[in-house]
Parts: sequence; C-alpha cells; structure tokens
Amino acid sequence: MKKLIIIALFALAALPAMAQSNDKKPRIDKENCTFVNKDGKTFNLYGKWQVVESFPDIKVQVVDSFEDVAVEVVESFPDQCGKVKFVESFPDVKVQFVTSFPDVKIKYVKSFPGVKK
Repeated sequence: MKKLIIIALFALAALPAMAQSNDKKPRIDKENCTFVNKDGKTFNLYGKWQVVESFPDIKVQVVDSFEDVAVEVVESFPDQCGKVKFVESFPDVKVQFVTSFPDVKIKYVKSFPGVKK
C-alpha cells in the first residue's frame, strides 16, 4: 500500500512539469509585433533583416493571401511594425525564406504594413 501511495505522489508531482513543457510553442505576439520562438526568445517583425541560408532566427514564407504580417520594404527608418530593410551585415533578425513549414507568413505590400489582427 505504501508503494502505491508513493507512486501516486510522484505522478502528481510530475504533472506540472509535463503541462509546462506543452506551453512552449512558437507564436506571434500581435500586440508587440514580435515572434516568440519555442525557447521564449523574442524577435521583432520589423527592422533590419538579413537573409541567410542556415541558422535563421525566423523561417519566413512569402504568400499572396492569409499572411501573418504585411511587410513593406523600406530604405530607411524600419522602425514600425511590418517595415523591413534588408541588409548584408549587422541585422536585427536573420531570416530564411522557405516554401513549407514557416514560422511566419508574410505578404509584400506598398502601404499599410503590420501584423494582421
């Protein structure tokens, strides 16, 4: 009987740890215009982006509809949600363009950039 009680106590103690591991999903924080990866690290969906082939901060897919973020490419002042300047060095975020399994879907626009709510 004691063994059964001890096993039940260990099982109950393990439940919070198991529930906590399922909360860490990549997501877009629409209010702050950021992407939060599975490790909890936050990346802005605006600013200076560098395109890389490996080890990206965010995997991005370009789509024509049902985008997460409308992106406007600018040459200066990429300081608002959805405004991006592509750079070769000193980026804020490293992105990799993919055709499947993206973290974020973007659509290029000429006006009204930002996260779709």
